[in-house]
Order: sequence, then structure tokens, then C-alpha cells
Amino acid sequence: MEKTKLQWHPAFGAALRITLQDEMKYLEMHEEYLLSKKPLQMDVLIIKKLKDIPIRKAIGQIFRKHNIIEYKSPGDGLSINDFYKVYGYACIYQSDTNKVKEIDPEDLTLTFVCSHYPRDMIQHLERIRGIRTEFQGAGIYYLKGDPIPMQILIAPKLSDKENYWLQSMRTDLQAGEEIRKLMCEYEKHRKSKDYAAVMDLITRANWEQMEVEKKMCDALKELFAEELKEADSRGRSEGMRQGLSQGLQQGLTQGIQLTKRVLQLSAQGDSMEMIAGKCNVSLEQVKKILE
Repeated sequence: MEKTKLQWHPAFGAALRITLQDEMKYLEMHEEYLLSKKPLQMDVLIIKKLKDIPIRKAIGQIFRKHNIIEYKSPGDGLSINDFYKVYGYACIYQSDTNKVKEIDPEDLTLTFVCSHYPRDMIQHLERIRGIRTEFQGAGIYYLKGDPIPMQILIAPKLSDKENYWLQSMRTDLQAGEEIRKLMCEYEKHRKSKDYAAVMDLITRANWEQMEVEKKMCDALKELFAEELKEADSRGRSEGMRQGLSQGLQQGLTQGIQLTKRVLQLSAQGDSMEMIAGKCNVSLEQVKKILE
């Protein structure tokens, strides 16, 4: 899993829809919004369909009509260049219209989402642009002193109550109570594509911690359903079938674990010889699983 590049942005969009689900009927959300014919893309654009409807969630209280969101995954920092890039997006978005002031500049906001406080960027904005930060609580900072309202959201510090799924998009979840709570929360919404997308990303980003959990609940079963179904249809060992039928609460059997590991390594591009070596099994066993 560690070799696979994680796709954080689709899951972030899903988590944002979850967080703002109570107000989504008043919002129009575009992911990877194309600014022009040139390859310029904003991470997320949220348009309020009814301008005067307030957003109750703290992360959306700054929103106006047109709201541009820049998301940085946990391994990325928010830099000075990122600020000017996104500010430039706002200027292009406002100006690239058929009519003058078709988008009113006073209807724009910028939101920067990251995992760590961007100290260098903040210091630059204070020194060069006279922009100051105002802490709003629970990971939310407003940037004051610019005509465009702006905020920084430190995702891991956001309110767990209001932003559980955004706050959980990390790589440092702890085995035990934290992961069990995650599974419990997902179980309530397992049929939702958005919840499934976020859960899949979080699981892959915290793979080792997930493995520590000996009792693998239905949430993980859902995530691996496709691999397990394929393995079962190929007639794997009786032990694997028993592990599947008994459910993940009793743990995956060695047969399922081996099959899953082989499929993962194959998806990463490892040759059958490499897989056999890593899994300490014969080449024939690997061939049989991948047939």
C-alpha cells in the first residue's frame, strides 16, 4: 500500500459534501473546476444557489456566492506560491466572463485547507500584504486585511463534532478506540458513495494501523468486497472460504490474507517472481491466484 500514490482530492470532495450535507441543497459544488481552455483547475468551487442562506457549519460561515477552495493533502504544505496561485484563480474566475462584473468581486471567498499551520506563508502575508490572522477556534483562521474574505482550515484541528470526516482524513489515526469509532461511524452510512470514497482513502492512508486491529469490522469487509469476491470465485482454499463466511469479526484467514496480498502486489506492478518472494510462497501458488 505504501507504494501506491493516494488520491486525496476526490475523497476530500466527498468529505466536504458530507460535512456540508445539511446545506448542500443550497450549494452547487464543482470539483477540479476548469477556469479556462488552458489547464488551470481549482480544487473545489462551491456556489451558493441562494446567496442569502447562511451556512451553519463553522467552516462555511465565511462563504459568499462564489467560494474557491484549495486542498493540500497531509504530506503537502501550504506555501507562499500556493497562496498567489489560488488568489490568481479567483482573479481569473471573476474576470473570465461574458459581462463586466458578471461575478461580483465582493461575492468571492478563498479557503485554504491543509494539515499544518503554514507559518512561512502567514509571516509573508503579514509582512508584505498587511494581512493578519484571527483565530476562530477549532482549526479555523480568518485572514483579515484583503478585500476577498479568506480562511485557513487546519484539517486535523477541526471540530470533531462538525467535521468528523474532514478531520479524519489523516495518516496518523491510532489503532484501538479511534479506528473503532471510525468503523462505527462508517457503518451508519456504508451505502453512501461519498462515505465509501472517504473511508477507502482513510483506510489506505492508515493501512498499518488498520492491520493492527485484529477485529476487522464490516467497514473493511465493504472496502475489500471486490477482491474477496474475486478470490472466492476462483475457488481459493477452504480456509479462505471459511474466513469469508465467518465474517471479518473473527479475522481474515491466512488464505484470504495471502490472496489479498498477492492482488495488492500485482496491482502495484510487482512481477509474479517478486510477489512469490515477498509472500514466501511458490511461484505456482502466485500463478494460481492470478489466473
